[in-house]
Amino acid sequence: MMKLSLTSWSLPACTLEEAAGISKVLGIGSLDLGYFFGPAIDKVALLAEPERAAERVLALGIDLPNLYHLFGDSLADRNLADERHIERNLADFRQVARFCQAAAIPTVFVLPGVINPGQNRRDALEVSAASLRDLLPVAQAAGVTLTIEPHVHSYLESPALVLELIDKVPGLKLTLDYAHFTCLGWRQDEIDVLAPHAAHVHLRQSKIGELQTKLDKGTINIAAELGTLREAGYSGRLSIEYTFQDYMNSLYDDILTETIRMRDLVRGWQS
Repeated sequence: MMKLSLTSWSLPACTLEEAAGISKVLGIGSLDLGYFFGPAIDKVALLAEPERAAERVLALGIDLPNLYHLFGDSLADRNLADERHIERNLADFRQVARFCQAAAIPTVFVLPGVINPGQNRRDALEVSAASLRDLLPVAQAAGVTLTIEPHVHSYLESPALVLELIDKVPGLKLTLDYAHFTCLGWRQDEIDVLAPHAAHVHLRQSKIGELQTKLDKGTINIAAELGTLREAGYSGRLSIEYTFQDYMNSLYDDILTETIRMRDLVRGWQS
């Protein structure tokens, strides 16, 4: 059975401990980690002493299915489609893999990269693929599954291009979020082809032009998405990811209410 999780960055005003506590109170009992807002884990400390950083998150006493690792300080900073940063990113990722191994975190997701100055999508894909081919064996050696999340404003904004990247990096998996493709205008059945490649999933409602909407205001057929994932053999986590942030104007939803509504939808579908 697919189990739920909650992204820590959904609760920007909370501490990490409070976010873990809310996940437990909601009966989810699982928390995705990242470097963002109040529940952030300290990236500098993680990169300096991975095992020590792992001790702190293990003390939360909650399942930790995924780490969102951002190499730089923004979507563009040190992105994987910029060849100038491959060696530095690789060095950081070795520490990230050590952290995940020590904290028993099975999957890590990174962003694929953006179209950098002078590049087109094809250029960005080729550099990103080369970067990911370097990162992949580091993750595998630590027993961690490396995933990328295709997202709005990356170079990877179509299902076909995602499949092409996967062909170029055998073993690479996805953190799949239907909302990004829905926002860009792709039909749900066009996104479904990515389900067999998912190792982690983000759940939220969306519609064309809006990355995030209330559950009853969007167009993603969540039940159909769950059915597609199950048919594809997916048994990983379904991480509810409502956010309160400037990115794509995701500022107007009641995070707690939408999280509970999504939780209940998933539970009802699985019952």
